[in-house]
Amino acid sequence: MERLFISDLHLSEAAPDLFLAFEHFLQDHCSDIDELYILGDLVDAWIGDDDESPFAQQLCARLKDIVDGGCSLFLMQGNRDFLLGETFAKTIGATLLPEAHLLTLAGERALLMHGDSLCVDDTEYQQFRAQVRSKAWQQNLLAQPLDQRRALARQLRDMSQEANQVKTDDIMDVNETEVERVMTLHGVSVLIHGHTHRPARHPMAELKERIVLGDWDTDRPVWVCRADENTIEFLNCPLRTA
Repeated sequence: MERLFISDLHLSEAAPDLFLAFEHFLQDHCSDIDELYILGDLVDAWIGDDDESPFAQQLCARLKDIVDGGCSLFLMQGNRDFLLGETFAKTIGATLLPEAHLLTLAGERALLMHGDSLCVDDTEYQQFRAQVRSKAWQQNLLAQPLDQRRALARQLRDMSQEANQVKTDDIMDVNETEVERVMTLHGVSVLIHGHTHRPARHPMAELKERIVLGDWDTDRPVWVCRADENTIEFLNCPLRTA
């Protein structure tokens, strides 16, 4: 059983080179694996599973190709695609995971998360997160026309970028105490997440470790995690657009 873990692709119709790199990545690295896990922020903004834009259709087609080729696909919502739902997952034959998902990797009990809930020092973001993750707020938004949702997605993205410019790096990173609490709560020795865009493999006390997946950019390789029955690897994979 070979599994590959990626996160924070931030695909969008405004970045065709990145989408092409994603397609090449699937061809180059996913043809020989059993399971692919995308731990949030697959896209830069998701306005609902009813989006019928050419970009959404192309994304569906590429992901369905992976599943049809025999690779099981697992998706997790991130802070940019929190509206990704069961309808989308069912369309492409994928499984939508909860905010925290347990599995066994190389004999170790592991926890998968997007990672934004671990950034508890960023109280402003956590308040926003609670709002947009509420069922009532999402139902109200999804009742709006697609054009209005696209406009709101652009507004939220701009607001997020402006807010992050005045926040210190430590506030936007995970809180180590919260990491310990969550890992202890779930009884795991390995935590894999994304969100922070700070790829690294962090050894912890008691032989535990935290693996942070990388964000995607065509100007540099991306850090991903690959695991089988015996090993958990942290790999720097080049992205190609040709």
